Amino acid sequence: MTSNGTGTHGAILQDAVPADDGPIVELRGAGKSYGNIRALHGVSLAVHPGKVTCVLGDNGAGKSTLIKIISGLHQHTEGDFLVDGTPVRFSTPREALDKGIATVYQDLATVPLMPVWRNFFLGSEMTKGPWPVRRLDIAGMKKTADQELRNMGIVLDDLEQPIGTLSGGQRQCVAIARAVYFGARVLILDEPTAALGVKQSGVVLKYIAAARDRGLGVIFITHNPHHAYMVGDHFSVLRLGTLELSADRSEVSLEELTNHMAGGAELAALKHELAQVRGVDVEELPEEEDLTAPVATSPEGTP
Repeated sequence: MTSNGTGTHGAILQDAVPADDGPIVELRGAGKSYGNIRALHGVSLAVHPGKVTCVLGDNGAGKSTLIKIISGLHQHTEGDFLVDGTPVRFSTPREALDKGIATVYQDLATVPLMPVWRNFFLGSEMTKGPWPVRRLDIAGMKKTADQELRNMGIVLDDLEQPIGTLSGGQRQCVAIARAVYFGARVLILDEPTAALGVKQSGVVLKYIAAARDRGLGVIFITHNPHHAYMVGDHFSVLRLGTLELSADRSEVSLEELTNHMAGGAELAALKHELAQVRGVDVEELPEEEDLTAPVATSPEGTP
């Protein structure tokens, strides 16, 4: 780690990766209850350096509760939570950050009218000069932000442009690069592609892979199995607060992952109900390519 007087910056990720390649973050039978409401129960999860762990689930599955436990917003009420093999119980998000666990939420916590470089250092500004008249090191922040973004493969024409003018995918990528620079070892991404189109989702997935290749352990929270399967190394599917599936990429296909995500039994029951209501055998519906309308022709036979 290196310091420039404003906190920990520019982490050397190679030094942060455990030598034995063991999990950085691990949950063992973890759960969380709010009074009589059990939001999460018996969830086990291991996040390794240089791996993407995808956590999938529908609304209400327990994804948000899981994020809050790992990021220090809430404490688990059952099971164990370990960082580098040592049991922990975070009281604040700052404690999680001090352990190298950074979270990028959907709202990104940016100030839309501020320049890109200013948002990159928001809350952790670089300063220069002797105390007590230290001042912002604007040139240093611009140079560092540009360098760190380029290190992640992000090239912007103008760091002075308001971050609100960037696309959703670009803002996500800036947030990822910021977390990497400030020493993240584990990066939690909360539905980063949820509100994005196909092209911008692809951009974000590219930088998730880049973060993984730099040695970070990535927790990718999503409800999209297709996005998860593109970058994931391990898949954990939550359902009503419990672990429905835990499998490495080699152990599950995209189709199987989608079925677990959608709830195979419930989907089959729904098909049966629809068939009864409409009098149609869902399994015998025509394929998409069979639904193409014929081209109308004139009496002379020309279109």
